[in-house]
Amino acid sequence: MSPAEQKQHAHELVDRLHAGQLDAVVRLLEVMTDPVAHSLANAPIDDEPVTAEEAREIAVARASFDRGEGIPNEEVLAEYGLTLEDFERLGRTPLEPDKTGQ
Repeated sequence: MSPAEQKQHAHELVDRLHAGQLDAVVRLLEVMTDPVAHSLANAPIDDEPVTAEEAREIAVARASFDRGEGIPNEEVLAEYGLTLEDFERLGRTPLEPDKTGQ
């Protein structure tokens, strides 16, 4: 199939989808065409060694978390004036592009 025929076939298939399927396909296409998502998917694995100091800091953080000393997500969100509902909504709703270009 030529690219034009493939696009036409894709349009025909999309026209047959019900709402739930269409939502999933739209999200997939958004991810596939997002240059940032593409860059992240193709980024090399971070294989930089952990220094001794970083290993100690990680161990201290994990021990603190194991003792239940972690900060609840709700507290962190509250510092930014957000609720858990706001956080969940942001996870479902794409952010608008920054109008300043930054």
